[in-house]
Amino acid sequence: MATMREKRPGVWEVRAFTGRDERGRPTQVSRTVHGTKRDAQRAAAEMTLRPSNAAGRTVGGLLDLWLELNEAVWAPSSARDQVSRAALVKADPIAQMSVARLSVADVDRWHTRLRRAGVGEGSIRNQHQALRAALTQAMRWGWVTTNVTTVAVLGRRKTMPRGSLTPDQVRRVLAEAAAHDPAAGLALRLAAVTGARRGELAALRWDDVDGNHITIDSNMAIIRHGTKVDRQTPTLRDDPTKTANRRTVTLDAGTMAAIKDLRAERSPYGPWMLAVGDRPVNPERITSWWRLAANRAGLENR
Repeated sequence: MATMREKRPGVWEVRAFTGRDERGRPTQVSRTVHGTKRDAQRAAAEMTLRPSNAAGRTVGGLLDLWLELNEAVWAPSSARDQVSRAALVKADPIAQMSVARLSVADVDRWHTRLRRAGVGEGSIRNQHQALRAALTQAMRWGWVTTNVTTVAVLGRRKTMPRGSLTPDQVRRVLAEAAAHDPAAGLALRLAAVTGARRGELAALRWDDVDGNHITIDSNMAIIRHGTKVDRQTPTLRDDPTKTANRRTVTLDAGTMAAIKDLRAERSPYGPWMLAVGDRPVNPERITSWWRLAANRAGLENR
């Protein structure tokens, strides 16, 4: 049987008995209804006819069941990411809370704890999305009638928009990159000319160039492993491009000259345009080339 009370005008709290937990204590589910008394009565009737099956279920337990259900059908990278996100959620006290009693306020307080601990907004958003997906599954199972994470608002830190570089700034960055390493200069020049991502740049081979055209159809994905040593030297896997879109770009004379010079020097030592040997360059190294060149060009905040 469900009960209801008006907390304030237009806001009702509806409670329904859900059974008893492992210790024999009575459990209940609570739902907040915004509207008239009749709206609250409808919610009470629904909760009475379809009581929650989440008695004794914790958020952490729900996450474990959600992973068990989906891990086999996810791509390996997705499974790894979701297991990591679920582990982060389970490290917080919210994991010990009852699924049936979880409220929007509990989710908001969880976000606040994470921010106070210095967790970045991207990680908070990823953890929130993992919990939201798990609670969506709980709704399908009839454990809860609402998904409180869909109501909780994720805050966003204000960031300054990133402006584009001027032609002079581009020239300075390319010069600094080339002075550090000709491969770095070519990588950043190709990024500017073709719009290729770092993984696509890392996957370029000498035979991708035909005349004054270059074909981009691969992406070097980083596959990390568990140990610290393995994470420093991750496996690189040659995948289709991020958009799965093969494209051919016409290169200018300056870029062709840079390719010709580097090819004459390094092509005998391996097939990769930006690396020497049989192993491609790590995409993260291309990022470090950019940061170094930008810093030396006086663009530290880029």
